[in-house]
Amino acid sequence: MNILNRPEQRRFWILVIIVSISGFSQGMLLPLISAIFERDGLSSALNGLNATGLYIGTLLISPFMEAPLRKYGYKPVIILGGILVFSSLLLFPLWKNVFFWFILRLLIGIGDHAIHFSTQTWITSTSTQARLGRNIAIYGVSFSVGFAAGPLFAPLVTIFEGLPFIVSGLLCMTAWLLVFLLKNDRPELLKGNVGTESFMKRAKITIGVAWIAFLGPFGYGFLESSLNAMYPVYALRNGMELTSVSIILATFSIGGIVSQIPLGMLSDRIGRHSVVLIAYGGGAVAFWSASMMGNSVPLIILTIFIAGLFVGSIFSLGISYMSDLTQKDLLPTGNLLCGIFFSIGSLTGPFAGGLFLEFVQNVSYLLIISVLFGLIFLVSLFGKPKRSIPS
Repeated sequence: MNILNRPEQRRFWILVIIVSISGFSQGMLLPLISAIFERDGLSSALNGLNATGLYIGTLLISPFMEAPLRKYGYKPVIILGGILVFSSLLLFPLWKNVFFWFILRLLIGIGDHAIHFSTQTWITSTSTQARLGRNIAIYGVSFSVGFAAGPLFAPLVTIFEGLPFIVSGLLCMTAWLLVFLLKNDRPELLKGNVGTESFMKRAKITIGVAWIAFLGPFGYGFLESSLNAMYPVYALRNGMELTSVSIILATFSIGGIVSQIPLGMLSDRIGRHSVVLIAYGGGAVAFWSASMMGNSVPLIILTIFIAGLFVGSIFSLGISYMSDLTQKDLLPTGNLLCGIFFSIGSLTGPFAGGLFLEFVQNVSYLLIISVLFGLIFLVSLFGKPKRSIPS
């Protein structure tokens, strides 16, 4: 029997497709708008600040996201998120204005967070412990495939500045329609005294047991936003072509795609903690190596690909690690916190990167990413989770 005839398998793969198109829109948007603003002479600090709109939206909506998910279920939240994303993308060509584009990025951040929070929680709540790492890795690969393809569409701006936004918006709308094929479901009911606590109290409980797992989403948020929003500015200023920058960014995502499922399956076997240490340490070394390559595009591509092999999976590894450490009725809270920590990292990345480019000369931008992962590796090495579920 075809596995897609089974409702749970059909649901899983539809969620995977939706997330891949969401990844495509994010992967295209960050370098595209940064390149447009750089070409128009906007300062790097303001350019980086504008890029934070995506993640400010996520943080603003996060405290209010869990209640409607528990009340109405996964499907309505995904539908609303999809409407916000594709309608905002289609509005970009109407008015080229820094503040207007910031508002649209903020709305996309809200919509994307609704999509990711709902799909992540749906998958982590319905996956068996033995297949959790594999399923979240496939979920992560789907996002990475879309994210890798996104920057390759940025050069469409040379044909017509609004064309990349229109293409992305229509693709998001097409994927969004698939959610109507799904039967709605709700998370597990809260148990005991936890059910009477506020979101902040539940968040505090979840952070207490799973704080070490949230380092992955934080690190990936910083990496993704700074690499895709500010590295193009650094590279263009140092004489690289936009096409070369797009290939470099896509290469990182390809590295994550190649290693994500093997690392997810390995984490099911030997435990998440060991695998995240390997990822953080390898990423720190790979980005340091990339920072030493100057303007040699082939060597940067090679080292960035290796970096992707190590740290392209840390967001999905963080989700599965959190799911190991968190009781099942608190999984919506845990998934929401993964998004919050991702957004905090994402806000930090472009802003810190913009300041770096403004005030630091003759130092590779990639070095600050290497330092970050070196620090996360040390914290993870000496930090211990309070509780874990055996693999």
